[in-house]
Amino acid sequence: MASVYEATDTRLDRPVAVKVMHPGMGDDGDFAARFVREARHAARLSHPHVVGVYDQGEEDGVVYLAMEYVPGHTLRDVIRHEAPMPPAKALALIEPVLSALRAAHGSGLIHRDIKPENVLIADDGRVKVADFGLAKAVSADTQHTATGGVLIGTVSYLAPELVVDGRADARADVYAAGVVLFELLTGRKPHEGESPIQVAYKHVHEDTPAPSSLVPDVPGYVDALVARATARDRGHRPADAAVLLHQVHRVRHALAEGVREDAELVADLAPPVSLAAALPPAGTGPDLGLSLSPSLDPGRGPAGPPEDTASDPLVEPEDTSAIHPFDAAGDPPGWRVPPPPVGEPAAAAYRPRRRRGPVLLLVALLVAALTGGGAWWFGVARYTTAPGVIELTSAQAQAKVESAGLEFAVGDEVYSESVPAGSVISTDPDAGDRVLDGGTVTATLSLGLERYDVPRVRSLDEDAAQAAIQDANLDFGRSIGRFHPTIPEGRAIKSDPKAGKALKRGGTVNVILSKGPPPIKVVDWTGKDADRAEESLSGKGLRVDTSEAYDDDVPAGRVVSQTPSSGQLFKGRTVSLVVSLGPQLVEVPRVVGSGTESAEREIRGAGLVPQVEKHPDYIGLGWVVRVSPGQGSEVPKGSTVTLTVI
Repeated sequence: MASVYEATDTRLDRPVAVKVMHPGMGDDGDFAARFVREARHAARLSHPHVVGVYDQGEEDGVVYLAMEYVPGHTLRDVIRHEAPMPPAKALALIEPVLSALRAAHGSGLIHRDIKPENVLIADDGRVKVADFGLAKAVSADTQHTATGGVLIGTVSYLAPELVVDGRADARADVYAAGVVLFELLTGRKPHEGESPIQVAYKHVHEDTPAPSSLVPDVPGYVDALVARATARDRGHRPADAAVLLHQVHRVRHALAEGVREDAELVADLAPPVSLAAALPPAGTGPDLGLSLSPSLDPGRGPAGPPEDTASDPLVEPEDTSAIHPFDAAGDPPGWRVPPPPVGEPAAAAYRPRRRRGPVLLLVALLVAALTGGGAWWFGVARYTTAPGVIELTSAQAQAKVESAGLEFAVGDEVYSESVPAGSVISTDPDAGDRVLDGGTVTATLSLGLERYDVPRVRSLDEDAAQAAIQDANLDFGRSIGRFHPTIPEGRAIKSDPKAGKALKRGGTVNVILSKGPPPIKVVDWTGKDADRAEESLSGKGLRVDTSEAYDDDVPAGRVVSQTPSSGQLFKGRTVSLVVSLGPQLVEVPRVVGSGTESAEREIRGAGLVPQVEKHPDYIGLGWVVRVSPGQGSEVPKGSTVTLTVI
């Protein structure tokens, strides 16, 4: 419904994103109303993980939003390049999304289009939820979509109730967030098909698979979290994003503690199931890996419990100290039916065990003692266990290792996003491994976060700015042109992010390049006060070239003409003004007493127009007796002078 442009707020000198509705859509009242609603909804959410809306308006029929500009990429890019990812990282990415949704749900809003494309990740790692264009307020009267029967949203993330009856509440956002979490964990969507209708059908009729079915290392309680968030019955989902966020915190804590499995946590998180679904089919039971003979009951022999094993020729007692509840043949412990030798009847093959002589017993015990003692010395006694020192400081780790009778050595130092500088990241041998007494444990220490400051690029040309960024172990993004009143064209104004900002290795830095002074809009001052015109044009940085001319129509001191009179000019360019001196004045010649013809010649010679009138007492002499305007007075050139003759 709209295009988004990077723009500059000229009043506050900051980059913004301007969303402009596509031409023609403004004629549709529903689209325009939804567009304006997005501004109002987002403006209500002042939250660090929601893209801010600065302004909304309409100009010449074009509806627009001015929003926070977030340089970086989307969560879709992260999934494309990094998924499947470890559960800890997946939860760290979904957590700020849920935090934003918690704020929305707390304000009575649902987003209705949560998907990776609407999650923006800034170059500095900030996560922002964007595009509240489909958002709506939750109503107690109806929660159906108000779209004239058209299902809106992205089909891969639609909750089943949206597909079935268009009903949306906070749990629809919870479902979409659960699908996004599944994608982060597995690198694929839970339901796929050849057409959108097939995908929608699967949302309604098929459960989201367990992430561990695709990525075996995912713990069971993470599977349970995804299953709860994406339960097809919305009554089994968390009530809103705040509840799901609390569950995510519990799972992140378990992961941080290194818990592989937690049956209690799984039971708390897993969505409830009906009793019929929980019971196994008739005739089946839990598979414990056992094989029971129909004629053999645990605790009984073939025909009941033996009273005296010595009197039973068919069985012989065995040492049961290391036998599992059922042995490999499926027989109960303590009872074994030995196989008969080939060619001998089964009944004749079973003999009571004979006692060994005391000498043989003594020899056996002696050999066993010598063998066991040697094995114990060479295999166990001369070894100790490497202690766990991960995340301890170097000094703490050394003290702990030496107290275990081992030597401590420092190996490599590497950067770490999680272990503080100077603390142990890993050891060789690992914690719990066996090591000879007096052996050495070598520790790899953390250098802390790998961060590089954005260099200062102001006034550098584009090539030099790019080189400075790359020398700082950062990536050059792109150049963005912007007018600047003092920095010459082609030189850097600043960087984005700004100089001194700490970024990860390879973080993207853009350069704002000067396009020279901004163009100045030329205002037409024709017919207006010349002094004000010159002051205004000069104040904008333009040169003013002034000339004067007589003008019969423009009063003195006003602009007769201006070149150029419109358009745009850059600072330092010239505007020419012609300023009126008013009409040109000439003196009326002294012609009283002159003949008519002579007087007319003088009047015309002065640039005036003679007009002859006869005196009421005209007697035919042809002499000028009166001049109007009076002779010697100054009148505009071209004026009419009346000559009265007698």
